[in-house]
Amino acid sequence: MSVEEVTAYIEALPEPKHSTLLAMREAVLEIEPTLEQVIAWKSPQFKFNGKFAVGFCAFKNHLTFSPQSSAVMTAHAKDLEGFVTSGSSFQFAIDTPVPKALLSKLIKARLAELS
Repeated sequence: MSVEEVTAYIEALPEPKHSTLLAMREAVLEIEPTLEQVIAWKSPQFKFNGKFAVGFCAFKNHLTFSPQSSAVMTAHAKDLEGFVTSGSSFQFAIDTPVPKALLSKLIKARLAELS
């Protein structure tokens, strides 16, 4: 499982999903450059100190981002208003990356949980 496999996953997607998830990966790694990129559950995931931290996935009509934590989702429920949420993930549009400020909040909260 590696960066190459995550790249292959993203490159296999049609536009605009391809560009959106490319931007998402770039933002995630700008927020926390030490994250390890892997494929798990047939989708790109990012590990922190060997533990699954966050991930994203493409579906037919939407994309999802997961902070892998229902506690993080609950703590940021107000920030996630307007998104379709489910347990430890939420849906977003295939042509619009999640705002970097929101990603940063979610990633930092998840990393704090794992530390």
